[in-house]
Amino acid sequence: MKNKFWAGFLTGLAGTILVVTVGLGVNKLIPNTIFDNNNVQKTEDGTSKDVDEVLEKLQGIDNLINRYYIEDVDENDLIEGMYKGYVAGIGDPYSTYYTVDEYKALMDSSSGIYYGIGATVSQDVTTGIIRIIKPFVSSPAYEAGLLPEDILYKVDGEEVTGIDLTEVVSKIKGPEGTTTTLTIIREGVDEELEIEVTRRKIEVPTIEHTMLDSNIGYIAISEFDKVTVDQFLSAVEELEEKGQRGLIIDVRNNPGGLLDSVTKMLDRLLPEGLIVYTEDKYGNREEIKSNASDYFDKPLVVLTNGNSASASEIFAGAIQDYGIGKVVGTNTFGKGIVQSIFPLPDDTAVKVTVSKYFTPNGRDIHEVGIAPDVEVELDEELRKQVVIEKEKDNQLQKGIEVLEDLITNQK
Repeated sequence: MKNKFWAGFLTGLAGTILVVTVGLGVNKLIPNTIFDNNNVQKTEDGTSKDVDEVLEKLQGIDNLINRYYIEDVDENDLIEGMYKGYVAGIGDPYSTYYTVDEYKALMDSSSGIYYGIGATVSQDVTTGIIRIIKPFVSSPAYEAGLLPEDILYKVDGEEVTGIDLTEVVSKIKGPEGTTTTLTIIREGVDEELEIEVTRRKIEVPTIEHTMLDSNIGYIAISEFDKVTVDQFLSAVEELEEKGQRGLIIDVRNNPGGLLDSVTKMLDRLLPEGLIVYTEDKYGNREEIKSNASDYFDKPLVVLTNGNSASASEIFAGAIQDYGIGKVVGTNTFGKGIVQSIFPLPDDTAVKVTVSKYFTPNGRDIHEVGIAPDVEVELDEELRKQVVIEKEKDNQLQKGIEVLEDLITNQK
């Protein structure tokens, strides 16, 4: 079993990866839902399929399960699974059905506060394998010894490979003070590791900022949540008051977040003009613009890597298109699509991919990503460290070097 698991993992490395910290991407919350009461569905070939036929077949399957399946069945699980399967049938890994608990967990996480272990995770869409991107410093995950690149194999004894990531995250979350046991596969360690983690209140550290040597400002953004906008604006103003000569913004390992949040943050940095635009299946275009009442007029560098996804790519792409800063690091993830979340009357929800987004210059970066202006890989020995000393972070040091050149050329 273990050999098959690793074979799948190795072949899946080149596949598409769905990155979340509890279900983030570029999301928009739609307050109203639309229900079609028509009793006829159109099949792919254009013919009509009466709903009565579907229900009759479903009833037949239900009868078979009740008569022959060896274990007891929870009818509610069957119904929820049917909803999940229906949405999964469109074949889009970013569209999903959320149960009541999963939807609540999603909303809690995007607010920046939840109860859990405190780590960013990702799932390979091709293999279903889940791994830890980064535990938050001082979180239960960090204190328990979880590391970047750890493979999450089981949660409380249940194998989670191939299970929808939102569902897995819901299993990891729980009441404050309770524990969850994670079975981890770690490169270089022969045996599986069982790590018990005690859940507690997590306030996602979405912003870290400091003044580096030579009055270089530094802001790291871990996610684009509701709380991130005010934190970011405060950090920029504090660094300005301290006399920063230029600013480095670090979105490495940032899986994305809320479209509204990233555009409000870019509004603080960009001159007047287009921030991003989206197009839906009908060709309808929605533009989000900067009002230029306040913009950043000092040199900028944005640090990226392969886990910089979605809203992070909107951020880096806008800075790059306007030519007001340089992108340093490695190619970003390449998620150029937007999901809308449709709440349903029973407190469940459906998330559906509704549009593509484009950078100000009209670049479609889906499955392509943002190429850095200055490419530099993180040193191999640093890749599994939770905390990297800034003096040893070769990508950051290259960013400082590039920023110093921009400052010099601006004089």
